[in-house]
Amino acid sequence: MVATLKDNQRKAIAMKLADMKVLQNQLIANEQKLISAINDGEITKRLQDMLKDDRESLGTIEAAIAKFGTASEPQEKVKNLTQTVDKIMGGSELDLYEKALQHEGMKHQLVMTGMLVHKCAQTAGEDWEEAIDPINKVNFQNRAHQEQLKAVIYALGTRELVGKEPDTSIWAAVEDGIAAAKGLFSGLAS
Repeated sequence: MVATLKDNQRKAIAMKLADMKVLQNQLIANEQKLISAINDGEITKRLQDMLKDDRESLGTIEAAIAKFGTASEPQEKVKNLTQTVDKIMGGSELDLYEKALQHEGMKHQLVMTGMLVHKCAQTAGEDWEEAIDPINKVNFQNRAHQEQLKAVIYALGTRELVGKEPDTSIWAAVEDGIAAAKGLFSGLAS
């Protein structure tokens, strides 16, 4: 019974690692599409840096899969999701900022999946945590990318929606913080 439980745990973690690999591949494809569609040198440079990091992260995920020692296929629903996102990113139904939103959402999904894999390996014990440890670097990089993508979304969205550059001054950041605090307090008062 204990061996079966451990086998099932190992298979579950292996499947999530396979999901991560599929998601990471899709992030790379998204960035390539965004880079070719955006005519802003600063944003393109950020995306090229992300693309470089994401290619390295793919290698890290593959190394973790090999070190973990149990291979799996990704879930069908994750493969279907990435196919849908790939179609959306290559199509013309969404504006550029909406495509950047989709990309950021997929980054979030990958971060959370990576954190779940880490927590499961940590909880299951054995030598699994050591095998999965490199995933933490992937999680960290993708989390940092999410923050960078916020600026990309603000810039693209503001340009596309109102035809102007967003205010990125320190005072604008203070106003954003005040607006967030107002939202928090009004939500608490309700």
